[in-house]
Amino acid sequence: MRSRLLSRQRAAELAAVNLFNDRAEVGHIRRNGSGRPVVDVCAQFPNAGDPVEALQRLRRELHLERFRCSTLLPARQYQLQLIDAPNVPEAEMKSAVRWRLKDFLEYAVETATVDVLAVPADQVAASRGRSVYAVSARNHDIESRMKMFAQAKIPLRVIEIAEMAQRNLAALFESDQRALAMLSFSEEGGLLTFTARGELYLSRRIDISLDQLIGVHAEMRDQLFERIALELQRSLDHFDRQFSNIPLARVLLAPLPDELGLAAYLAGNLSAPVESVNLGDVLDFHEVPELRETAEQILRWRTLGAALRVEPA
Repeated sequence: MRSRLLSRQRAAELAAVNLFNDRAEVGHIRRNGSGRPVVDVCAQFPNAGDPVEALQRLRRELHLERFRCSTLLPARQYQLQLIDAPNVPEAEMKSAVRWRLKDFLEYAVETATVDVLAVPADQVAASRGRSVYAVSARNHDIESRMKMFAQAKIPLRVIEIAEMAQRNLAALFESDQRALAMLSFSEEGGLLTFTARGELYLSRRIDISLDQLIGVHAEMRDQLFERIALELQRSLDHFDRQFSNIPLARVLLAPLPDELGLAAYLAGNLSAPVESVNLGDVLDFHEVPELRETAEQILRWRTLGAALRVEPA
């Protein structure tokens, strides 16, 4: 994929720099205030067993030292737990959530890095308690990731998770006040998110990878489709019960090979409308025309989502 020098005038902006098993990727997206955000760069370099070397190459070729950078944690390195929000002031929320996590973690909570994502309250059912998502990871994994970026001399400012990257993509497809369900598949499995007004309301993992979907014979694929449809319908029903004040507009299926047929199967087996996503409808790819291809959108899904993160002013 073409790599293009990131311009000096955008040095205050965020670039997503992500490590995968076989490659390192970088994505940068420019929001111009109107129209579709422009993908300036979406490049990759092979990771031949030395992630620091791959990161150093990215830095040299794209001058990443000029940028504030983010990265994604692999799914195996963090937990996302939905819990009732402790009844404490906001300033004490993270500490209170950390204390509650001690019953959910397989390691000592004292060795965990914890963050909190608020789930928007149901304005209709005001008496219902608030919920939050607790994100937890071992300190060792966080420190290891930070050390790799420090060795590569890339300024790491944000450690992101896939659920929030997908939320960023879903926000581009939102309209009016209705919710969207979005389902994607990668080497880490399926990820289902429910979002509205740019906020994450619900997230589910599906233990079926992209390789499984593409590589199995027809009979086994039908069984996988059934599992996906069942999990989706259960999640749709759960969302409707928990957030009855936000009607669901549709289910969006992230890019997949056309011949797979999952979108058509889900459309015939779910209670909600199902549509396939083409990121070219919401992102401008004139700088990186390769991304108009479905295969490229499949590979770069998470990096593009992470690159859409908007930092607080």
